[in-house]
Amino acid sequence: MRVVNPEQLKSILANLPSNPRIIASGNFSAPRTLLKIADEVIPEFRLHMLNAHGDIPDREGIRFETAFVGPAMRNHERLDYIPSRLSLLPVLIRNFYRPDVVFLHTSQQRFDTVSLGTEVNILPRSIETARAHGGVVIAQSNKQMPYTYGDAQIYDSEIDYLVEVDEPLQEKPSVPITDIQAQIGSRIASLIEDNSTLQLGIGGVPDAVLMALKERKGLRIWTEMFSDGVLELSRAGTLDEEILITASFIFGTNELYQWLDLNKKVRMLRTERTNDPSQIARQAKMTSINSALEVDLFDQANASHVRGEIYSGFGGSTDFIVGALHSRGGQSFVALPSWHPKADVSTIVPRLQSNVTHFQHSFVVTEQGVAACFGHSQNDQAINIIHKAAHPSVREELVAKAAEFGLL
Repeated sequence: MRVVNPEQLKSILANLPSNPRIIASGNFSAPRTLLKIADEVIPEFRLHMLNAHGDIPDREGIRFETAFVGPAMRNHERLDYIPSRLSLLPVLIRNFYRPDVVFLHTSQQRFDTVSLGTEVNILPRSIETARAHGGVVIAQSNKQMPYTYGDAQIYDSEIDYLVEVDEPLQEKPSVPITDIQAQIGSRIASLIEDNSTLQLGIGGVPDAVLMALKERKGLRIWTEMFSDGVLELSRAGTLDEEILITASFIFGTNELYQWLDLNKKVRMLRTERTNDPSQIARQAKMTSINSALEVDLFDQANASHVRGEIYSGFGGSTDFIVGALHSRGGQSFVALPSWHPKADVSTIVPRLQSNVTHFQHSFVVTEQGVAACFGHSQNDQAINIIHKAAHPSVREELVAKAAEFGLL
């Protein structure tokens, strides 16, 4: 590994092959210094990031790639969306989307390692693939990135160039939990037992679930990501102190990042491990909690498309739903409000007209109630969704459609 300054890095990047593919840390770990230099000196390149947030290079000559669309790439005309379960994305990187360059956002050096900090995810596979095929691995080593353990630890021999920076990390904005989200979270929490293992998606409902679980005991965390809610559970004594908190990426407040630094109770693993359904199924009472945009009478959920256009992606929801249902005592929740206030439409629909993101859940939960699905016939499943989850104003219409579909 060679430590270089930004001017030296410009010369290195200027001599890359034409139109290289750059895989960079995503979510709230974008390596902004490296991306800025690439924008200045590389005329054309493909930028591959998961759930990109904030300021990223955006001009003619740059094409975006991702399997999970974040705000920085959403609705973009130069976006190539790659449909993939998160657990399979490392396979795609190894076989189809090999990087010419990998940009890492890491901690400061600690002995002969740096840490990927808050974002492990697909980066270990990206590093391995780049090194196996003549690619270049470049890190921006940030004084403010926490040092985390597990697959986050990268030896300096795996990195070609390192640039030292001191820049604040992106933080998750604080968004108040709505009354409806609190109701949904409370309904889900009431069905979660002591000693369960939790996977939580992104949003107000998962946050509301965590707030309602502080009286539980012995909870465990095996998830692709978590935020400040897990820190609150740790402080409340709700978590099983003998079991490591397992995740693959993290975003939250600066307080959370400081808690993470050198915290040996948190284990960061690569995507192929956290999202492997067979590993998920081994967890005690695995409980998967994910949101959706709409659910139909066949328990099919759309959580990825708006008006037929890609909004996000599969993410890890499909991996964790399958793993949870295979876990002894496990259960899978899909959560959503029964009514979409902006569009002024029901989120429980007769049959999805958009793309199916996932299906076959233990329960569909809205502020109206909890509809049991797994273990029921498709007829009973539809009846439960109509009478327990749907908004009262559309139940008559849904009953008519269920009869038309032969579900009654």
